[in-house]
Amino acid sequence: MGAVRAATECGAQAVQIFASNPRGWAPPRIARAEATLFREAFANAGLGPLFVHAPYLVNVASPSPEVLRRSIELAGLTLAACGEIGAAGLVVHAGSGGTSEPREALARAGASLRALARDAGVPVVVELTAGTAGSVAATIPDALRLFETVDHPALALCLDTCHLFAAGYALDRPEGVAACFDELGASGLGSRLVLVHANDAKHGRGSRLDRHEHVGEGHIGVEGFFEILRRPELADVALVVETPGSLQDHARNIATLRRLAS
Repeated sequence: MGAVRAATECGAQAVQIFASNPRGWAPPRIARAEATLFREAFANAGLGPLFVHAPYLVNVASPSPEVLRRSIELAGLTLAACGEIGAAGLVVHAGSGGTSEPREALARAGASLRALARDAGVPVVVELTAGTAGSVAATIPDALRLFETVDHPALALCLDTCHLFAAGYALDRPEGVAACFDELGASGLGSRLVLVHANDAKHGRGSRLDRHEHVGEGHIGVEGFFEILRRPELADVALVVETPGSLQDHARNIATLRRLAS
């Protein structure tokens, strides 16, 4: 119930939570009665949609057979928890192949996500990464290759503004925002976009560093978010913030996004 209370206090509507320890391998343990109470409280608070983020240890492209097995198992159990609490999707990072061949990493990620999507009761929402070494999908063309490899309708897309900026997209400039969304449209993935993580970036464009900053206080800046939030492609897409700090900080970020979008 803490998530409902926190979302209400900071003025959120769309919500993203972890269903288990985000830095551990333990699966979600949610009793049926607890799940029912959560769904009722969430609905009564007028919140939604709800997304669940997979634990950070999940790597659907891992070159380690043991890590890959555990990743698929944990993601599958978290998917089941999504159904129990009424989540709209499970957010999973596109994965990293480490020092292995990119083609092999793409194949592992594709097979892992296909297995998850095949048994999913809710969408598997693939989040593009910041382009660190071994990343399977950081750009929109990367995402298209991954989606074509998986080839399943239950797969959806999450874009993180900090990750896109770190991967080289010029979201700090009007022409860069336009180019990014033009690329999304040309890829055919626009209809798969269901979630945006609205995070500013601590480091400069193309840094390949996943370090979030408060909205308007990083290198994307107020001007960048002003352009992003006015894109028609986001009219029906949920936005959540993943910035560090307190509930008051979250409330400030949400208020900034609403002001820039109005």
